[in-house]
Amino acid sequence: MPPLGKDHTINYIPLLEGAERLLRHLHATKTPFALATSSGLHMMELKTTDHRELFGLFNHKVCGSSDKEVANGKPAPDIFLVAAARFKVPPAAADCLVFEDSPNGVTAGISAGMQVVMVPDPRMPQEKCSHATQVLSTLEDFKPEQFGLPPFKE
Repeated sequence: MPPLGKDHTINYIPLLEGAERLLRHLHATKTPFALATSSGLHMMELKTTDHRELFGLFNHKVCGSSDKEVANGKPAPDIFLVAAARFKVPPAAADCLVFEDSPNGVTAGISAGMQVVMVPDPRMPQEKCSHATQVLSTLEDFKPEQFGLPPFKE
């Protein structure tokens, strides 16, 4: 997350480039997706205030620091395993794709047996990104068909 300037508050957190396009695409193609955040429910609601409609598209949300089923935080895989288990038809871990920005989150996803696309802060050293399935500088570069998902219609 970029530092907040004088014109920003915790209630205004810009989306990553390409995030809205990806979320709307997943929703339109009926691809199940969930939010798995280390933040507690209250903080997640504050951070997504300006994007409520978009965040309402998620099938469900798992807020790690306030969810009793998430025993251990990242880099443990718990949060991703809980998120997968809550789908109406829980997928196999190998069929799950995680989007992460932190090395601990990548480790958690890989430990859960999932594929992980990392979109790190550009200042992050490359060696901290090496264990991700794929590293992108922006979600705009994500190609869903590379992971067996319906391609963008453009």
